[in-house]
Amino acid sequence: MNRGVLMISCYRAKSHRLLLSLTHFTLSASLSTTASLEEDKEVRRQCKWFTLPSFPGASLSPSISTAKTAKAPSTTALKWVLRCCPQVPRSLIQKLFRLRQVRKESLNPAIASCLHKQAQYQQIKRVFAKDTLNSGDRIFLPITVNPAVEVEDDYICNKEEMEYIRSLEVYKDAAIVVVNKPPGLPVQGGTGVKLSLDVLVASSLKYDYSEVPRLVHRLDQDSSGILVMGRTQESTTLLHSIFRDKTCGASFNVDIKNSKIILKRKYWALVIGNPQPSEGLISAPLSKLLLDDGKSERITVSEDSKNKSARHAITEYRVLRSSGHGFTWLELYPRTGRKHQLRVHCAEVLGTPILGDYKYGWNAHRKWKPFPTLKFEERLNRKAPFGLDLEGGSVSDKKPRLHLHCRQMTLPNMSLAFQHLHEQSVDDLSKLEKLDLVAPLPLHMRRSWDILNSELF
Repeated sequence: MNRGVLMISCYRAKSHRLLLSLTHFTLSASLSTTASLEEDKEVRRQCKWFTLPSFPGASLSPSISTAKTAKAPSTTALKWVLRCCPQVPRSLIQKLFRLRQVRKESLNPAIASCLHKQAQYQQIKRVFAKDTLNSGDRIFLPITVNPAVEVEDDYICNKEEMEYIRSLEVYKDAAIVVVNKPPGLPVQGGTGVKLSLDVLVASSLKYDYSEVPRLVHRLDQDSSGILVMGRTQESTTLLHSIFRDKTCGASFNVDIKNSKIILKRKYWALVIGNPQPSEGLISAPLSKLLLDDGKSERITVSEDSKNKSARHAITEYRVLRSSGHGFTWLELYPRTGRKHQLRVHCAEVLGTPILGDYKYGWNAHRKWKPFPTLKFEERLNRKAPFGLDLEGGSVSDKKPRLHLHCRQMTLPNMSLAFQHLHEQSVDDLSKLEKLDLVAPLPLHMRRSWDILNSELF
């Protein structure tokens, strides 16, 4: 694959960060006519390197670029490879670094700030696991560990399975595909996971594209709702930067009320109890605790201000509807994207764990008694593919499932963004036309809504 890279004008002089995050666009033009670059390109062709997305370095947000005290985020080569290749075992990646089979290509600083010109890269070099990456750096791995190839060839859906996966589709254009993830289906493979959504999507939603859809964010296995995937490597790289920017911007304590919103997600959740006040902003750092000799983990609110491993997490919330039975429907707006953020903030900060969250709200479920089934509630007993239970789990069941759903997501129109990249410079992603994506509630949450709001109770 040609390694040409387009440097585009996307911010003014002070908005250098967005420029660097978009440098992974592949074009038909060659990098350079210099002998050293041609030699590097020939080496990569012969060795069949797999190229990871360029490290975006500084974030996209205009609010971050104007923050005087904010430091540009950085990461090591090992962490970036782990982030880009979650399907590849960590032990294998570490072995590749030990055997010095990982390469890095850095952006030439002499021309990195030039606009409307092709970016040129310095000679490819070996990289160590602890080496810090700079904006625009690209990592090369042996093609044998290409996660995209593994996902694409791993599973082939039959007709019924393909129809079901395609029925989950909420939106599709040239840049992205969006699905309404069902509860109980893991997003990504792992220990004990036979089938995951990324594998099924690769088999069912590729259509006539040469590339399979790639994940850009995650949802917990038991949660549901909007899940966005990039249809090309270029759109995936840009989406990665947007989702990452969302977390980095809030973590720098920028004025979130006056900052420009590029990405916005809203979740609906049914919690046990009545949070006070009825709306507010939760700002509580989260840290990870390893349990059972590292075999399991738990996220908790960090009370130690000196804990360097704690990650800042911000959530806005408001009450949608209260029930006289001790339950409350909440709308949650995560400003950051930390693991289990909403579940921990609801359970530990608000004191109202999400219904069906047995990890962080076990005590609240110990004396659980299911609500009587409504007369109009019918069980269809439909057989779902992949062993999914599409019927049970509402407040009328002995064991309710997690009531957490990504209801709505607003993000820039990716297809329109790439159209602008070819026609003119992009001044600000927040000025682009927005996509407003909405996913209906899963069946168990719809039933709980009807039961708790019925006049019979």
